[in-house]
Amino acid sequence: EVQLVESGGGSVEAGGSLRLSCEASGYSFDDYAIGWFRQAPGKEREGVSCISSSGESTYYKDSVKGRFTISRDNAKNTVYLQMNSLKPEDTAVYYCAGYPGAYYYATLTLQRGGSEFTTWGRGTQVTVSS
Repeated sequence: EVQLVESGGGSVEAGGSLRLSCEASGYSFDDYAIGWFRQAPGKEREGVSCISSSGESTYYKDSVKGRFTISRDNAKNTVYLQMNSLKPEDTAVYYCAGYPGAYYYATLTLQRGGSEFTTWGRGTQVTVSS
């Protein structure tokens, strides 16, 4: 059974940092692009960042560029999202998801909310206080 499990969320003050992890099991992790999404209360889910299966290519939503860094360790079946200089508007439940196709199309669907990502974790809460 394919599973993605997020961890690392928590509560921090503005300007603080968190590192989210997304650990996969049950399938060929290194065949998948992985995306991070977030959903705040009353808002639609939005794509935050994406990394290709090899880790060579990355994408970031404009509002997180320069603050968030996505990386992956295929030997550990894990993708990370390092979040620095956090702002209250980053508060949301963060999800990771897997896309089995080409990275180019992963970034396109991520920007549209990620409906074509096939495997989702249950999410981890990030709360940033001002």
